[in-house]
Order: sequence, then structure tokens, then C-alpha cells
Amino acid sequence: MVNIFIGLAFSAGVCIAIQAAMNAQLGKLLHNSLIATSYAFLSSFLLVSLLVLYLGGSKQIFSDQSTMLVSLSKNMSTVPWYLWLSFIFSVIGVGSFYFLIPKMGVGNMMSYALTGQILMAMLISHFGLFDSPVKIMSLDKLIGTILLVIAIVLINKE
Repeated sequence: MVNIFIGLAFSAGVCIAIQAAMNAQLGKLLHNSLIATSYAFLSSFLLVSLLVLYLGGSKQIFSDQSTMLVSLSKNMSTVPWYLWLSFIFSVIGVGSFYFLIPKMGVGNMMSYALTGQILMAMLISHFGLFDSPVKIMSLDKLIGTILLVIAIVLINKE
């Protein structure tokens, strides 16, 4: 089962690289990376909404709408306020990709972005932020992180 997750995670990374390169080109051709970002979010929202309706219990939504609304309202009231601000990081992250890829190239941008993601993910895991599973930073992980940063410097060396 773990191999399936590794394959899915790898595929997700591939999709992000392809999507970022395509939308960066869209932003370049439109002369506005924010329009490309808006398109990405709007079209993603529409696709996910359709998937929720199709896969996420459309029978329940249409047959028992009042129960679903009460349940959704109850669930929403238990969410900490700061989690509703995650969209800010999405806009900054995705918008930055579309702005920077035409200037840096997909490979360079993705390597720096991946480094930032890994470093932040390790801190989030180490401290268990946002109710994440705690994964303590070990000496091996620290050495791996240092080697990763060295590798990124070498990958981007001209």
C-alpha cells in the first residue's frame, strides 16, 4: 500500500510541474500572471465541485439537503479561524510559480520551490503544527536536508 502512496505522491509532483509550466506560459501570453492564477483557481474550483457532486454523495445532497447543511454548518464552526486563511498561501505560492517560471525556467523554479516545501514540511512535522503527525527532526534528516540544499545549489549552478 505504501508503494501506491509513493507513486501517487510522485504523480502529484509531476502534475504540479506540468500545470505550473502550462499556466506560466498562459500568464506570459496573456501578459498577466494573476489572470493565469485566477483561471487556475476558478477552473480548479469548478472541476472539484463537479467531482464532489459526482463522487461525494450527490444522492445525500439532493435527497436530504437540510441535514447536510446542518452538518456542514456544525463542522465549519469547529474549524480554527486561522485555517480559513490557507488560501493566502495558495495565491502567493501558485501566483509566484506563474510569475517566476518564465524568468527562471521550470527546473530552477521547481527545485527551489521543492526545497522550500521540504524545509517547511519538516518544521511543520517536527512541531506537529496544524495537527500534523509529529516526525521529530533526527540527525539523519538534518544531514539529508543539508545535502538537499547543496544539491539544489549544484543543480542551479550555471
